[in-house]
Amino acid sequence: MYPSTAVELQIPNLPQRLQLYVHGEQDKFVSRRIREEGIWEPYETELMLDLLRPGDVFVDVGANIGYFSVLAASVVGEEGAVFAFEPDPDNFRLLQANAVLNSQQHCITSVPAALSDTTGKGRLFLATDNLGDHQVYEGEEARPSVPIALYQGSEFLKSRLQRLDLLKVDTQGSEFHVIAGLMTLLLSLQHKPRIIIELTPYSLREAGASGRQLIELLAKLGQPLWIIDHIDHSLHGCTVEELAVWCDNWDRVPEDRGFINILVGRMD
Repeated sequence: MYPSTAVELQIPNLPQRLQLYVHGEQDKFVSRRIREEGIWEPYETELMLDLLRPGDVFVDVGANIGYFSVLAASVVGEEGAVFAFEPDPDNFRLLQANAVLNSQQHCITSVPAALSDTTGKGRLFLATDNLGDHQVYEGEEARPSVPIALYQGSEFLKSRLQRLDLLKVDTQGSEFHVIAGLMTLLLSLQHKPRIIIELTPYSLREAGASGRQLIELLAKLGQPLWIIDHIDHSLHGCTVEELAVWCDNWDRVPEDRGFINILVGRMD
């Protein structure tokens, strides 16, 4: 199903040589960009490598084929840990294969499930040409679906980690439910993790929440908020209300699917 040869990643300052198996021509986004350029989201890649240290714990929610999980494992090493959640069966097989390809299977714990605010059964609604755009809600578009497992994040992780240094959440609209499920764990930690999370008001509404709800939930952590500027490769500090109003403004244009990525946490 997948190419027999892997793509070598072309990322500055990698701790070690890394390769990835990627999707074939069907995927027009993540796998295509990695095939053509050897990198995905260059500034977020740079930021994540800069934020992590050996021995850290990284949680990747919506891991797709494992790009960020493999990068994180190369930094945190055997003394650290990576937890990678990916509910799509095909993506999960690639995620596991990439952990083995880079000799990281003892560092990366791959979990074939989606995180949510409840534990149970769900369905994953599949995109056809963007294999990182699957979603756990039906939405407006007619999509085929597959059954998946849903795990409440705090319940699943509380006995599996004692620290959490960086959390990435990219789940195509279900970010509010993911953070709601993790909030008990996050509030219990002595040192709050940094969080990189996608903020797409349209998709959050489709999933039954809103951008404002997500921002106000993240605000409970009492940490600074930053907009990740992929153009200028910089971080822009903002307040909770500024981000919430930004979301409200996008909600007034129901068909608009604009998004940003934000970073939650202190940079000192």
